[in-house]
Amino acid sequence: MDTINTNRESPDFAGQVNRMFDRVAGNYDALNSVMTAGLHHRWRERAAERTELGPGDAALDVCCGTGDLALELAGRVGPSGHVVGCDFSEPMLDLAREKAATRGTAGVRFEWADALQLPYDGARFDAVTVGFGVRNLADLDRGLRELGRVLKPGGRLVILEITQPARPPLSTFYSLWFDRIVPLLGTFSSDPEAYSYLPESVRSFPSPLGLAERMDAAGFERIRYTVLAGGIIAIHAGVRG
Repeated sequence: MDTINTNRESPDFAGQVNRMFDRVAGNYDALNSVMTAGLHHRWRERAAERTELGPGDAALDVCCGTGDLALELAGRVGPSGHVVGCDFSEPMLDLAREKAATRGTAGVRFEWADALQLPYDGARFDAVTVGFGVRNLADLDRGLRELGRVLKPGGRLVILEITQPARPPLSTFYSLWFDRIVPLLGTFSSDPEAYSYLPESVRSFPSPLGLAERMDAAGFERIRYTVLAGGIIAIHAGVRG
């Protein structure tokens, strides 16, 4: 079993993260619900609202995992629109496809893709989303530029991500939860190492302001972000110029 090297400059960082998600796919949804008390569904709804998508629009959900955010987007674009969910973990994609089939959701497909080299034409989508995925990118700045490349001018990028609360008492609770309880919960998964990686990946990720600044440097405009759950979750939105 891999021990994930959190140094993103490591040549095998992306491969280690890929293999980690392959291993945890079967327990991913259940543990997400336990760790967030089921609130992750509402957070995805809030992120989908920020896209401002309407019937007939086209959307891309990058690092789509088991498909929940992509399915939220599909409900907004309707049968006349289309949604692509992409990820580099085939076991995650298999679960997403099963969800779409079970719910009878039309106009959405799930396919393999590398977030740093998306196999889509430029200026193709009205909105691009990433839910709980950008902190796993080996090169955040390159990833943001690639997300912007596939957006139409005026299209919106929406990022939903875990962040660190800055002030007590929530910062104290957060430290206890992520540093001790989450790794303990991970012992019930097929890859406990993944849930030790999670707190470290959050600690090494930019603050909400820092991510907004990186989005600005990548060429996005009208950047806004909202911090939810007392400072544990952030939703960023920006427009391609």
